Amino acid sequence: MIVVTGATGNVGQPLVRALLAAGERVTAVSRHGSDRLPEEARQHRADLADPKSLAPALDGAEALFLLTSGDFAATEGALSDLLEVVRAGGVERIVLLSSQGVGTGDHPSGPEDAVRASGLGWTVLRSGGFHTNTLRWADAVRAERTVTAPFGDVGLPTVDPADLAEVAAVTLRDATHAGRVYELTGPAPVSPREQTAAIGEALGEPVRFVEQTREEAKAVMTRFMPEQAAESTLDILGSPSAGLRRVSPDAEKLLGRAPRSYGEWAVRHAAAFR
Repeated sequence: MIVVTGATGNVGQPLVRALLAAGERVTAVSRHGSDRLPEEARQHRADLADPKSLAPALDGAEALFLLTSGDFAATEGALSDLLEVVRAGGVERIVLLSSQGVGTGDHPSGPEDAVRASGLGWTVLRSGGFHTNTLRWADAVRAERTVTAPFGDVGLPTVDPADLAEVAAVTLRDATHAGRVYELTGPAPVSPREQTAAIGEALGEPVRFVEQTREEAKAVMTRFMPEQAAESTLDILGSPSAGLRRVSPDAEKLLGRAPRSYGEWAVRHAAAFR
């Protein structure tokens, strides 16, 4: 049996479906549950901030997909306490969804370090930014056919969460991936201006791109994140390192096909922008 945390999210939902389609028994863990998950999945409500709440989901589990929030990972001792519960539950392997920025030094390595030190079999999936991050533009596209964002021509190889889910399913089901780190990106860098054009093509009508200054973008971001986090994010978006721009071959090797482009994702999700 495989336990999936974050089961109602952009990666968790398709991962649950992929595992069930492969014939696996799945326990889908989330804080509130969801009627959007398949009936075949056993649902369990737990808050990772309370590690003991996860324990009942681990009974009979061989592998765990671990997705944690930044706030949780930054809380001293939280991940160690959680991993202690996972070990006690008899889980043999963990697949951790991490960030491409850990490998480049742009993001902290704490969660990866804790999983490596856990004594369990581990696999780390270092993901680039998600295609789905652009859903934050959906309201403006629906209302005004406009996207507003900074650094219009800076491209990053964002990745489809559905591809991440398929890779996670592969690594959860096959213990030979233990001890490996995979970097997962889309097939090519794509800029905000190019993403806007792809949304317009998916809708069949033009969508206007308006480029923000850094200060304008920061003013918006600090409404929902600390100033330091906003500055760090803008540094990455505006002047990404060569490592963050790099297209990795790992997804194609694990999937046996090219990862899906942003344009393909936009076609599948056109209804969100319509």
